[in-house]
Formats: sequence, C-alpha cells, structure tokens
Amino acid sequence: MPQISAEALQRTLRDRVPGGVFFLHGDEEFARDEAVASVVGAYLDPATRDFNFDQLRGSDVTADELASLVATHPMMAEHRVVVVRDAQGLSPKAREVVEAAAAAPPPGLILVVSAAIPAASKARFYDDLKKRAVSAEFAPLDPNDAPGWLMESAREVHGVELEADAARALVAGIGADQGTLRSELAKLVAYAGERKRLTLDDVRAVGGSIPRQDRWAWFDLVAERRFREALAALPTLLEAGENAVGLVIGMGGQLLKVGIACAGGQAALERELKPFQRWMAKRIVPQARRWTLPELDRALGELLRTDRLLKSASLNDRQAMEELLLRLWAIA
Repeated sequence: MPQISAEALQRTLRDRVPGGVFFLHGDEEFARDEAVASVVGAYLDPATRDFNFDQLRGSDVTADELASLVATHPMMAEHRVVVVRDAQGLSPKAREVVEAAAAAPPPGLILVVSAAIPAASKARFYDDLKKRAVSAEFAPLDPNDAPGWLMESAREVHGVELEADAARALVAGIGADQGTLRSELAKLVAYAGERKRLTLDDVRAVGGSIPRQDRWAWFDLVAERRFREALAALPTLLEAGENAVGLVIGMGGQLLKVGIACAGGQAALERELKPFQRWMAKRIVPQARRWTLPELDRALGELLRTDRLLKSASLNDRQAMEELLLRLWAIA
C-alpha cells in the first residue's frame, strides 16, 4: 500500500475505509497527535467509547496484552479502536502482534500505530507497516513553509486572517514547531477578541519573542534593491545568530523566485512555489519589476562568488556579506 500525504489521510477518513491499521510516523509529534485524534474521531462511536477504546504506550504494553486487545471484538458498535503511541518502544514480540494485524486485520479493528522512527533504525518493522498499513509521514515543517502553514491554520482553526509579516515574525522568534506555533496563535486570537485580522502589532503586544530583524524581511530588502537598509540591518541579523552561508542560500532562493516572476509572471511563480509558499507570489511579483533577467544573472553570480570566498578566504561573515551587498548595489 503506497504511503499517503497528511491531506490524503483526511480524505481517506472521510471515505471511511472499512478498517485495519493506520501507521502514523515522523518527528512532528504535534501533527501526529492531531492525525491520531482524527482517526479516532472518524471511527469511534462516542456512545460506546468506554467499551471500544484503548490507548497504550509502546514501552509499557506487553505482547500478550496487545494481542488480547487486538483480538477483542467491538461491543455494540461497528469498530473498536486501539491506539499505540511511541510504537518505537514496542518489544520484538509486540511488534509481531502489530505486523500480524496489519497483514490480516481482525474484523472491526482500527489499530492506530504512532511512532517517531529512530534516525539510524534499519528495523523491518517500520518498512513492513508502511507497505501493509494506511501510512502517512509527519515531518517537521520546513522553516520556509512555516509562515504559510501558520496563516492557513489561523484561517482554518480560528477563522481569522494572520498577516504575512506577523506570521514571519512569530516563526522567526519561536521556530517552526507546530505545537508551539498553534499555542502562540491561540494567544493572539484571544488577545484580538472580535477582530478578524491579526497584525505584527498584535504579535508585539502579546509579548512574543520577536527578533529586531527577521531573515525574510531582510531578504525582501535585498529583492527590492533597498541595499542601504539591508546593510544597516545586517549587524542586527548576524547578532541574532544568522550566518553568512545561510544568508547567501536564502538570498539565492529569493532571487530565483524573483527570476521566475520576472520571466513568466505571477502564474509561473505560483506553479513553482510549494503550497505553503504560494502566498509569497503577490509579494515577489512587485520585486521582480525592479530587475531585468541579465541583472538577476549577475546577482546570482555574485552570490556564487561570495559562497566560494566564505569557503576559501579569511573574510569573516560580516565582511563577506557587506562586500556582497555592495557588489549587488553596483549592478545597475
């Protein structure tokens, strides 16, 4: 059975596949827990919850206990739901019970197996589950996707609009952990009350840890050719923990997006952007009007030159980035 996306999992639950084993894995625990709750909600009859629902921890359950629960038939309901969290802690014998259920699911059983697969693991258990179960991976958010994910969460969960600058400031301040971001978003919504639009000023008022200069806003300065401001903000960015290599990579990604918009317009850019980054198209298209394709080609060449200098010369990060910005400024 091919692995499916988190979105496809929700469609599968709406279609109510007859039953069997769900294998939810990945390092993003918050998203995995949400998916577990979705599976439980799709199949468990609230009226018979006490009779047909068991939750276990992989390191706490024995093979015999798990086998007994898996073999128990639903009582006064269509399905019985057994959730095994932290399945990476299951004993070898308990894993055999799970594998047998995945190969031939007992009638009415919904077995939900949630695990963070160890990085160096070569256990066949996980590969077998991916093949036999309804399997979905929940990887940590790419930091570049996190602002868009947070904006979408604001709309879907709370029915409010979170401005892009506010979303980027939150991610820059607290990172891309989904659980932490959702918690901060809930605080913002509570603070805003009846208002349906959350701004950067709201983020500041709630007291979140907001950097004085976030990397995305700085990339916008470069893409808008506001080099004087970018130079002035550079020390603050470096003091916040950014490094020259990371900034060069980020600038390169931004200018490549600008190039796509310059060559093909907004529609071409939206086709190339990942789903959680498509909101950026409206911001990047005006930036593209400030460049020609030959200028962008020269700018990318300067980024490559700086990358090589950082690996071979004795320049420190600030010197290298200041020189890069000045050379970009000279492109006219």
